Formats: sequence, structure tokens, C-alpha cells
Amino acid sequence: MKIMIKNFLIILVLLVSSVSYAEVKIGALFAVTGPASFLGLPEKQTLEMLVDEVNANGGINGEKIELVVYDTKGSDQEARKKFLRLVKKDRVIAVIGPTRSGSTLAIKDLADSEKVPVLSCAASARIVDPLSKYMFKVAPSDSHAVEKIFEFLSEKGKNKIAVLTAQNGFGDSGRAALEQLAPQYKVEIVANEKFRDTDKDMTSQLSKIASQNPDAVIVWGVGPAPAIVAKNFRQLNMKGYLIMSHGVASKKFIELARDAAEGVILPAGRLLVADKLSDNDKFKKLLVEYKNKYESKFNSPVSTFGGHAYDALMIFKTAYAGSKNNLISGIEGIKGYLGTYGEFNFDSVNHDGLSKDAFVMVEIKNGDWELIK
Repeated sequence: MKIMIKNFLIILVLLVSSVSYAEVKIGALFAVTGPASFLGLPEKQTLEMLVDEVNANGGINGEKIELVVYDTKGSDQEARKKFLRLVKKDRVIAVIGPTRSGSTLAIKDLADSEKVPVLSCAASARIVDPLSKYMFKVAPSDSHAVEKIFEFLSEKGKNKIAVLTAQNGFGDSGRAALEQLAPQYKVEIVANEKFRDTDKDMTSQLSKIASQNPDAVIVWGVGPAPAIVAKNFRQLNMKGYLIMSHGVASKKFIELARDAAEGVILPAGRLLVADKLSDNDKFKKLLVEYKNKYESKFNSPVSTFGGHAYDALMIFKTAYAGSKNNLISGIEGIKGYLGTYGEFNFDSVNHDGLSKDAFVMVEIKNGDWELIK
């Protein structure tokens, strides 16, 4: 009898171990290290946290998510190499990321040739324009941020600006949007300067700008460089508004710029001021829940960049649940999805589902974000 029971148990173990549980395999490319790590790390952490949560609740239609994450180190070349690895070796069915605009643009042709949908966490309008069947993005475009900035300046009766942009994909796209939309808002660009991500001092560019006495200096970049701009701006006792792009919407910028961050204005997602939103704001519940989960788990301030990863996964989840055999149609069919950055509405000719309403204007006061009403 004991032998029979033992044999039965052995057979049962073998049967259980041979069961193949359904899984859906997705990849992610984030700048976890390197100059854009303060963007990529919260993206990685958010995505892993959310995948664990989805899997704990049964996955997507009973299929668990298998996540493969690679670090691009902020390098376009590394993004291409790791994208091909995800597709050819890991056999993922979709990719979330990359973190940076340049890295996303570097894989745009690969997404088309490999026929793998990408949900980019970067902002450049060129990611989706010209349109690519397989390329989507969940970060609002530079043009949306520019519209919000120009509306703010118009309300203040200011129209004379200087532009200082990074020499990379994000900076190039921001500069193009600033130049393109300026006439529409009757804004005059009196100075147009550039900087490199690796520059340690921008007093030369800012001195040229100061000579034109602009009402505002608009800086477009990510990483440590914008913080150096803020410090140099204060050291030169420059007047007028110092306005940054949404590329600095992270507490890391405040840490790097220190006192020079005080008074900086920028367009950002509502997540930064979630606790200060009115109780009837339709985004508040989601934002506060995500903020509390993230900060409790990682003991670090939430950032809007982690929110991009949140939105990307939930958009993928919605599309896969409704149309697993045609992810493109599934994503293009998403309407009215309330995410951390706004309301998403995709279709066959719009692979950037957000509008300028994704942004609110904030000011840095006493080392924190203050909603400008």
C-alpha cells in the first residue's frame, strides 16, 4: 500500500511539473545607468512592480507576464543591439521603452523590419511622425509641452524668449517645436543656443542670451546639464523666467540644482502634484495610489518617468486582453484610457494618444513642486 501511494505521489509530481503555464513575453529597454539613469531607473522599478501585481492577480486573461529588461545605458547603439536581442533571442512580442528619444529613433526602423510593436517612454514627436505602424509612444510630445509653456507666457504678457537646447534627439525635437509654434503664439525668439550633455559650464551661452534681455529662457534637456544651466543662470543674476522642459520633472533635478532650482517653472504631469489636485480630479485616485505604492516599495520619490512605464504596460495589457492576435489594432482601438499622464486616445493615424492637456504648469518652491493655477 505504501509503495502504491509513493508511486502515485511520484506520478502526480511529474504531471504537475510537466504542466506548461501560458505566458506572454514582453521586453523593456531603459537607461538604468548612465546620464539618464534618473529617468530609466524609476521606469524599470515601476514596470517590475506592476508586472508582479498583474501576475499576482492572474496575469492577462490567465496568462502570466514574463518580463525581460535590458539596460541601454542611454546609448543609441546599445538600444539597437538590445532591441535585436529581445526580438531574435528572447522572442518578445512587444517592447516597452526606450527611455530616451534618440534611442527610440535609433530603433524605429528595426521595429518596422522586425514587425514588433514598441511603446516608447520618450517624448520626441519624430517617434510617431512620420507614422510607423509598429511605433507608439506614451510620453506627451514636445509640441504639447511647448504649447503649455507659450500659453503660460501669453497669460503673463511675455513674448520675448531665448532658447537653450541639448544637442541630442530630445533637444533637437524641442527646439524644432519651439521654432515652429512661436509664430502661432506671437512669440519672438531673440537668441537660440545649444549645449552638450557633457558640458560642465554654460555661462558662455547664457551670457549671449543675457545680452538680448529676454522675458524668459527656455531650456530643453535631460540629465545633469539642465541643473548646471540653472546654477549658471543664478550666478549671472539673469532676469526673467527660467523655464525648463518636462525632461527635468524629477526630484533628481532639484537635488542637482539645489538652491538654483528655486523658482524654475516647467510643464509636467499631474503625478508631481497628485496630493494637491482637487478631490474631484478624475486622475487623482490613480495617481495617489501609484505614488504611495512606489514610494513605499522603493523609499524614493515618485517621478513622472516611472509613470510612462506604468502607462505603457497598462496600454499593452488592455490591447492584449482585447486583441492578442493583433496588438497593433488593439492599441489603436484604445479610447479614453486614464493613465498617469493623462487621457489616452489612439487610432490608426495617431500613435501618440495624448494632448497638451496632459501637462500642468508647476513651479519649484522650497525644494518641492507647486501647482501653478
